[in-house]
Amino acid sequence: MQPQSEPQSFIPLAERLRPSKLEEYVGQSHLVGPGGVFRRFLETGNVPSFILWGPPGVGKTTLARMVAASLERPFYTLSAINSGVKEVRDVIEQAKKQRFFSAAPPFLFIDEIHRFNKSQQDSLLGAVEQGIVTLIGATTENPSFEVISPLLSRCQVYVLKALEEPELQTLLDRALATDLELKSRNPKVEQTNALFRFSGGDARKLLNILDILLGATEGQLVINDKTVTDALQQNIALYDKNGEQHYDLISAFIKSVRGSDPNAALYYLARMLAGGEDVKFIARRLVILAAEDIGLANPNAMLLANACFDTVHKIGMPEAQIPLSETTIYLASSPKSNSAYMAIAKAMDLVHKDTTNRPVPLHIRNAPTSLMKELSYGKNYKYAHDYKDNFVEQEFFPEGLEGTKFYTPGDNAQENAISERIKARWKDKY
Repeated sequence: MQPQSEPQSFIPLAERLRPSKLEEYVGQSHLVGPGGVFRRFLETGNVPSFILWGPPGVGKTTLARMVAASLERPFYTLSAINSGVKEVRDVIEQAKKQRFFSAAPPFLFIDEIHRFNKSQQDSLLGAVEQGIVTLIGATTENPSFEVISPLLSRCQVYVLKALEEPELQTLLDRALATDLELKSRNPKVEQTNALFRFSGGDARKLLNILDILLGATEGQLVINDKTVTDALQQNIALYDKNGEQHYDLISAFIKSVRGSDPNAALYYLARMLAGGEDVKFIARRLVILAAEDIGLANPNAMLLANACFDTVHKIGMPEAQIPLSETTIYLASSPKSNSAYMAIAKAMDLVHKDTTNRPVPLHIRNAPTSLMKELSYGKNYKYAHDYKDNFVEQEFFPEGLEGTKFYTPGDNAQENAISERIKARWKDKY
């Protein structure tokens, strides 16, 4: 008896529908649309090392594979989860052997590059610098935090966005029109609200939900809010491990801390930890919370959040849940102020709108040379420490901006003291 070929239904729908050319790619029109940088890559063949940063399921891996396939260049791939320095060096050696004369370098794709530690990233640096490989990294985390500066400076960073509803609709229409398994079930779309909401802008998630619907129902495939919700409730383990609720849970966590509810914050922290969320991501959000929502009302919050961030990096799970819990409770219970956040937002807004290249006042300019001193750089500057209480009134703003106020102290014990100090020093100026 001849062995039967594997049924198509055994292959996940997301794989069956993975696009092979740019025309089939859904979303990221700012990158792949007319005039987009990836169009130019394929037209010129001149591709720098780059990092794709975006949420899960928006086509990072697909885009990397399409570039390599279209340019017919070797494509090596590593996963940061199960690859170490040895695996990186082995791939680099293979790339060296395949490189002939002036041929373009092969691509090395590293999924979840944010999970590579410093030594693993260091092992890549030489190969990227020498042009042995063209690096393509994919990450769901801000590469500024997780990729070492020497490597990041040699890569372009392209930001991918979550798919919007019209793009999800395009993806759904294409799936229903082209996939044999779906077509065989005579699909009927009655409602898409739940399907798109649970997808959360994630193309892979949308296709996985359709897969779950296929397995959870018989006969005609009816897509409406009830069938989607019922199917997902029955298959929550297949659906909810690390994807759709990522953004909902972190949003609820942040808002619970900001809203001073330590118990709710702990609940969402536990949900994220149980779902396998990256503890470094949670710790990073706590640092941002301390700066943005607590700020000058309690400067110690930033110190504790930074200590938590460092500790979580060192110890990992399961012990990391203890400093995360401690910091969450402390931040949620702390007095709140967003005055520093609002102040820099106002200052940045003025700088962006003010097209005048206002010169720095001469008296507070640096004067390291005799020529600068002759030009009055630093002349009449008053050194604050020479005066009582280490303060003397003088103008620091450029001409035309005198008296501009960005910082409004919050109404809390710490900032009430700051407010009084500002009033005592600057009288009615601010």
